[in-house]
Amino acid sequence: MAALAAAVLTAGGLVAAAQTARAADADIARNGGFESGLTGWSCTAGSGSVVTTPVHGGSGALKGTPAGNDNAKCSQTVTVRPDSAYTLSSWVRGGYVYLGASGTGTTDVSTWTQSAPDWQKLTTSFRTGPGTTSVTIYTHGWYGTPAYYADDLTLVGPGGAPEQPPAVPTGLKADSVTSTSVALSWAPVTGATGYTVYRGGAKALDVSGTSATVTGLSPATAYSFQVAATNAAGASTLSPAVTATTSASGGGGGGGTDLPAHALVGYLHSSFANGSGYTRMADVPASWDVINLAFGEPTSVTSGDIRFSLCPAAECPNVESAAEFKAAIKAKQAAGKKVLISIGGANGQVQLSTTAARDTFVSSVSKIIDEYGLNGLDIDFEGHSLSLNTGDTDFRNPTTPVVVNLISAIKTLKAKYGADFVLTMAPETFFVQLGYQYYGSGPWGGQDPRAGSYLPVIHALRDDLTLLHVQDYNSGPIMGLDNQYHSMGGADFHIAMTDMLLTGFPVAGDATKVFPALRPDQVAIGLPASTQAGNGHTPPAEVNKALNCLTKKTDCGSYQTHGTWPALRGLMTWSINWDRFNQWEFSRNFDAYFG
Repeated sequence: MAALAAAVLTAGGLVAAAQTARAADADIARNGGFESGLTGWSCTAGSGSVVTTPVHGGSGALKGTPAGNDNAKCSQTVTVRPDSAYTLSSWVRGGYVYLGASGTGTTDVSTWTQSAPDWQKLTTSFRTGPGTTSVTIYTHGWYGTPAYYADDLTLVGPGGAPEQPPAVPTGLKADSVTSTSVALSWAPVTGATGYTVYRGGAKALDVSGTSATVTGLSPATAYSFQVAATNAAGASTLSPAVTATTSASGGGGGGGTDLPAHALVGYLHSSFANGSGYTRMADVPASWDVINLAFGEPTSVTSGDIRFSLCPAAECPNVESAAEFKAAIKAKQAAGKKVLISIGGANGQVQLSTTAARDTFVSSVSKIIDEYGLNGLDIDFEGHSLSLNTGDTDFRNPTTPVVVNLISAIKTLKAKYGADFVLTMAPETFFVQLGYQYYGSGPWGGQDPRAGSYLPVIHALRDDLTLLHVQDYNSGPIMGLDNQYHSMGGADFHIAMTDMLLTGFPVAGDATKVFPALRPDQVAIGLPASTQAGNGHTPPAEVNKALNCLTKKTDCGSYQTHGTWPALRGLMTWSINWDRFNQWEFSRNFDAYFG
């Protein structure tokens, strides 16, 4: 009997101990009721927001909105104890809602519902591994499905050791330097939820990823930078400093340094005729500061052999002779104008898929530049000229041959002709701003491999680039940095698209892969000169609103820009010929605005 009593006593003690342990368990998720906005949570591609209706409890609930290749994943990292049991639960609503935990050190878990027309509870549990001190809990929806809601999310179990500030970041370096900006990067820090960049000991900006571009700097000036890692417990001490000296004023663009503060760029139909009629080089008005000869085209898509010739007389009865054309170019240059050969266009597909094609491109383009005495090169690759191979997911380190070879070819041309070489680009929005949402075929394949494919070219050549004038026309709706779609034809589209270039943006929503901002003197807005020239014609009054917003922060409408850029270089149009056809409305409006 005594032995039995001892056994019962022992069992009772075990039960009491277990009850005591459970009583010590607590909800260790931070802000699981979303009463403090998104504090403690990180949502991919800005996909999460807090709403006041519908809610399960309290005053707020999470709304996650999937879009394209983003599943609206919202997560937080929680400090836990090794070898301990935890229960994760959340009330959810909507279609396709997932709840899970990763980094458990044992078996990661998740649960989901395909349809929750009203609030329902999802619950799962896990045990941490013997060395696990933190786990990531998350909720997400599914690609292309409607928004989901989550509320009253809890993680119940023993709390871990008090969270400590993260370690000091290492590997801080300056990746690229212009006359007004420095692009920085550093190694990720375990446990960090963000980073703060300091310039000269003063806070410059906060970022969530491991790179940042500090803008608004003075030319030819040395700056010191440091970075601190942050989390809910505080900030690390500052990293060792790295020093970078900005280039001289106007640097990077080479031949663009002697362009006027505000320049007008136009394409001249030199090798073909269309409904706008042929315009002789000598008849181009003085309004035009950069004249792009359209087009140099390849003998075949993959040859790299670029040819240019004047429009045949049978097609263009008023075409000048080659000698007259060259003399008119010299006269324009004597008046301070730049004349470039533009490669590509809608019909000129160029794929430098081999090094042989790359070398032929360099030699054939050089021949055109030399023969006509041109100032440089415009890259107007459209269609299928640029696309990214599957697995090429980092614009900073491209591996696709057609991209790598194009970058190499242009660098060779720049080196050959020196600092006065003018380099411009005219990509479509599909190849640039669409990269905010999609990049190449995506991490799982299946996307259009051309999406964002100009980004590695622009980035690799940003120190050589005189002007980027994206074609804000012939475009579908594009998502801006406000995560709203913008459509062409009015001031709003040009404001949102240009703000992306001057602010920088995470590529495909990846905060660790941020496309750095370009200098405002490197950026012009591309528009059609008339309703006949292309879809997305913008009336002059709307053009002026866009310029007012970007350079003065007035007339911005509903879109809020991330800065004010009075040094925005100007406008580009397709085309000089169509502007002449339209009684010079585009160029006259430009002259009146900047005059």
